Parts: sequence; structure tokens; C-alpha cells
Amino acid sequence: MSVVILGGNECMERRYKELCEAYQCQAKVFTKPRGGLKDKLGSPDLMIFFTGTMSHKMLHGAMCQLKGKDTIIEHCHTSSLSALRNILEKHAAQ
Repeated sequence: MSVVILGGNECMERRYKELCEAYQCQAKVFTKPRGGLKDKLGSPDLMIFFTGTMSHKMLHGAMCQLKGKDTIIEHCHTSSLSALRNILEKHAAQ
């Protein structure tokens, strides 16, 4: 399963990726808007928005990219590892 995480804490990027790997998921993490996300998102199976730590512009741009795709979208206000674990348990656990 491919996962894209938008938002979150920059110092937690490595931990987010490690937790996703523990659930056999390939993860891309974008904590800051670096350039355009247009070509970077791809078509993931699961998109996670940590809304407490991301800009409205970043959220809106990502939502426009996902329009018409079969991507599962999860919004979470906190950007903790336990919140990410709960989301992965719900969607990636077999």
C-alpha cells in the first residue's frame, strides 16, 4: 500500500516512514510545501492529512490533485505517532 502524509512535524519524518514500513507501506512525507506538490503526490492508496500542522493552501492543492481518484483520505488534527498508528491499523492492517 502506498501512503502519502501531508503535514506533521519535520523532526518526525523519519519516524512516520519507519512506522509505515512496519505496516508494509511505502510512504512519502511532506511536512512543508516545497515547491509544487503537483508532480510529487502520484496516486497513493491512502492520503493522510495532519491538518493541525499544515497550511490551507497545501490542503486545498492536494485535494484538487486527488479529485476523481480512488484514494482513501484521512484527516487527523494531531500529528502524533499514535494517531498515525490508528490510521494504519484501520486501513493497512491485514
